[in-house]
Amino acid sequence: MRIPPPVLARLDRQQLRGIRRGVEKESLRATSDGALATTPHPSALGSALTHPHITTDYSEAQLELITGVHASPQACVDELAQIHQFTLRALGPEMLWASSMPCRLPAEDEIPIGYYGSSNVGQAKSVYRMGLAHRYGRRMQTISGIHYNWSMPRVGNADYFGLIRNFRRHAFLLLYLLGASPALNASFIDGRPHELQKLSADTLYLPHATSLRMGRLGYQSEAQSRLAVSYNDLDGYAASLHEALTQPYPPYEAIGVRNAQGRYQQLATTLLQIENEFYGTIRPKRNIFPGERPLHALRERGVEYVEVRLLDLDPFEPVGIQVQAMRLIDVFLLHCLLSDSPLDTPQEIAQIGRNQHKTAAFGRQPGLQLERGQGWVGLSAWGHELLDAMEPVAGVLDEASGDEAHLHAVQDARDLLNAPQRLPSARVLEAMNRDSHSFLHFGMERSRLARDHLLGLPWDEALQARFGALSEQSLHEQRRIEANDSMPFEIYRQQYIAPQRLGLSRGAIAPSLGAP
Repeated sequence: MRIPPPVLARLDRQQLRGIRRGVEKESLRATSDGALATTPHPSALGSALTHPHITTDYSEAQLELITGVHASPQACVDELAQIHQFTLRALGPEMLWASSMPCRLPAEDEIPIGYYGSSNVGQAKSVYRMGLAHRYGRRMQTISGIHYNWSMPRVGNADYFGLIRNFRRHAFLLLYLLGASPALNASFIDGRPHELQKLSADTLYLPHATSLRMGRLGYQSEAQSRLAVSYNDLDGYAASLHEALTQPYPPYEAIGVRNAQGRYQQLATTLLQIENEFYGTIRPKRNIFPGERPLHALRERGVEYVEVRLLDLDPFEPVGIQVQAMRLIDVFLLHCLLSDSPLDTPQEIAQIGRNQHKTAAFGRQPGLQLERGQGWVGLSAWGHELLDAMEPVAGVLDEASGDEAHLHAVQDARDLLNAPQRLPSARVLEAMNRDSHSFLHFGMERSRLARDHLLGLPWDEALQARFGALSEQSLHEQRRIEANDSMPFEIYRQQYIAPQRLGLSRGAIAPSLGAP
């Protein structure tokens, strides 16, 4: 959908220069032979509970590296590289796994869940992850990706939700262009039904897949598929999540909050334990106060930024994402923001889901058709339409930044549409076919190359001291939180999940309870 020229002409250049982005990058710690690391979170990296830049996601072995907020993609990548450099120096012989689909996994119950100490908030984070294990299995949670957080000044709730609706409609293009997970190690399946083909003794794949991570074997939930969450406005979105967070769900009631031995199984028996359990390609987000629920923050103060969640790790990039990819995402998001955005319907929501799964599994299939409205359109043709419409947006971003980098990013995307053999997903399969046809060997090689490249970059004592001080401060803060805890965990749990904390009406925030 093209944006009328007057809309582009009215864009405030200062507003464009005020666009901000940040990255959260997940990676598994792996041993030198490609197995999941079973060692604890390295103490040199500080506290996974309180460190501002280095934490863990689901597993104790799944690092999450978090940048600050930046005015340019290059500054964001530069900081991400520094966080990687410090992290790798603390890992010794271990590597950061370079691909989204996991390295060789042990038995299900041997995948270690993240540990965050003895405080109530630390225990809650671990119990939440135990709930994910019971609901979806530990293997699914070891998939890694990149979350891209994006904001622009003076954008209101209605505009952000319009952006989200358009993003969901057109997300197939980013899946196609940036997807990089067409294959996986057989240990990930471990008896699960699938439709993958065998590439070698330890590797399964789909020949035209772009992102198995975002397909039916990835972050999917049959239970959550019952949620036809609408993104037409904040009230409707919040109401959908509120119901999922407060209404008991019989299969999860059967699991129970605690088992017969009194051990915690999950935080709650509702369809969603907490807001972060809701899967989606993009989320409206708001920074929260200590103890505040994310849904309460959204209802009280509105959307502050969006979180893009469909990005695979790029195994050919040392930090998992290219600067050029960030520029393309910036253009894509701004186009989604400025374009007309009709309200969604349950029928369209279902159609979007089918297009996502089709692109993830078969995106590079020649002549692939996607659903659009009441008819069908070729993925390539639709992609070219979108890129043509994005070009003027790239132009105004380049005017604001004083270069042509965004136009180049759009042109590169157009070239990839015309040459699918150059897509990251195709390059992964090409690399495996040149070598041993093994995803494990490919991942080990890319992980070693990334480690060697990052450790070869300039590094000095000042950077080491700065990151070392952050680690020490985080350990001190964890000890302070643990020393100040006096509430029994069960009372903490009940208070945290209480419906009144979700912000049905304006009012005071409950006493400080850290978010799990």
